[in-house]
Amino acid sequence: MAINPSASDHVIEIGPGQGAITEPLLASQCQLDVVELDRDLVSRLAVQFSQYPRFNLHSADALSFDFSSLSDGEKLRIVGNLPYNISTPLLFHLMEQAEHIEDMYFMLQKEIVNRLQARPGSKQFGRLSIMIQIHCEVEALFDVDPESFDPKPKVMSSIVRLRPHTQTKYRIDDLSLFEKIVKAAFAQRRKTIRNNLKEVCDEDVLRLAGIDPGARAEALAIEQFVELSNQLSQEL
Repeated sequence: MAINPSASDHVIEIGPGQGAITEPLLASQCQLDVVELDRDLVSRLAVQFSQYPRFNLHSADALSFDFSSLSDGEKLRIVGNLPYNISTPLLFHLMEQAEHIEDMYFMLQKEIVNRLQARPGSKQFGRLSIMIQIHCEVEALFDVDPESFDPKPKVMSSIVRLRPHTQTKYRIDDLSLFEKIVKAAFAQRRKTIRNNLKEVCDEDVLRLAGIDPGARAEALAIEQFVELSNQLSQEL
């Protein structure tokens, strides 16, 4: 298992389903908290793993769950098979609590993992790439074929590891402003950065940040978005 949990770890599993990963996690004797929304599965899991003293079950929506509340000073390790329809908002939710997290291991659609680790200049590079990479190092570990599932999905899945930066990698003065700029920059990918950010700043500010106003957002480095955000923050 890539996670390789130990008895000293505090692991959080999101969406355990019928417990396929839960059992091997508990075999490591780690402290395991699971977060499950489906009430029928909650009832089943409560019976299935009742004999494990270090198992805690939370009947809750992971999108609004306060994961930091489970930390007693130690860093959390988070794992899960994330459904496509909630994967992006859930990742953003977890980034807000990254200071309490040691690492995360998720199975996602391969397309999403490609976007998470995309670099500037690629078609996959976008808002998701930037907002995850300012918080974490991203590493795709391996693919999971559709034949591994029953029923078989129509898409390839991948396992990704996210490790929150132990030291600040990007100095962002106003994170909410940074998020606003990145969201606007990629609102219409075919348009230039000049057009997408015309309600945010003028061309002179873009040039001061080392940005070609005629470039598209996907061509810009994360550092350029940071520089632009910090310049605008000083003007407010």
